[in-house]
Amino acid sequence: MEFKYFSPSDILKPYIRHYYIFESDSDVEFEDTVFPSGGMEIIFNLGEGTWESSVENQFFKTPQIELWGQITKPLAIRSKGRHTMLGIKFFTHSAAYFLNDEIRVFNDHVSDLYDIIGNPVKILHSILLETKDISKRIELIEIFLLKRLIANEKKSFRIDKVANILTSIKKDPAENNLSNIASKHGITPRYLHKLIYQNTGLSPTSFNKINRFQFSLKLIAKNEQPFTSIAYDCGYFDQSHFIRDFKSFTGVTPSAYLENLSPVNQLLLQ
Repeated sequence: MEFKYFSPSDILKPYIRHYYIFESDSDVEFEDTVFPSGGMEIIFNLGEGTWESSVENQFFKTPQIELWGQITKPLAIRSKGRHTMLGIKFFTHSAAYFLNDEIRVFNDHVSDLYDIIGNPVKILHSILLETKDISKRIELIEIFLLKRLIANEKKSFRIDKVANILTSIKKDPAENNLSNIASKHGITPRYLHKLIYQNTGLSPTSFNKINRFQFSLKLIAKNEQPFTSIAYDCGYFDQSHFIRDFKSFTGVTPSAYLENLSPVNQLLLQ
């Protein structure tokens, strides 16, 4: 297995965290679990392998052009065959610039982007299959994204406001008073909740928890601190609350996670 990461062009840096390509030349089957990352993804499957994701304890084959909604709980996946996957990783709020639907409708699902966008993305997928140079592939994706961005220009003011609110929450992970946050941005707590949920798929509280969770994963992966210190550094009052939230996102304890770092979830830490 091999992961490579690519930076977006300057004009798309406010919207795209990174592009990545995942390649596997092995036919070995494996299973894994995807954890909440706080961001959505689009994945173009360009290889011969297949992926399946779990829905209500049943596995279903994922589409050739995947839209990953916000994952808010552990999601089981399994793989078979050789893969070439070209992915787009969005920031928490930024997928909303490119899609017409409310983001929350995609939560905890892998949707077919063709059903959502239609022929333009199907045509792009066909061209990507014929194009072997990774730089050219990314150039084609960026042209597609820029067209979507321009078409949805009227949404930018509202989504920009969401971005500013999320930035203020991230600056203080311990801040969980919606009234204080709303007051800083000149809106009511109810409207703040609605605005963030519609455009990110997450409530402000969920966003804060996932943000702390993702920070904890990076600290755990370094394996330089005891879990008590990690809990405090991530804004928890004690270790028990940290472990409770961690298990809700992963299904395992922090120590069990450390013993079984998987390739897929190492990807999500990028």
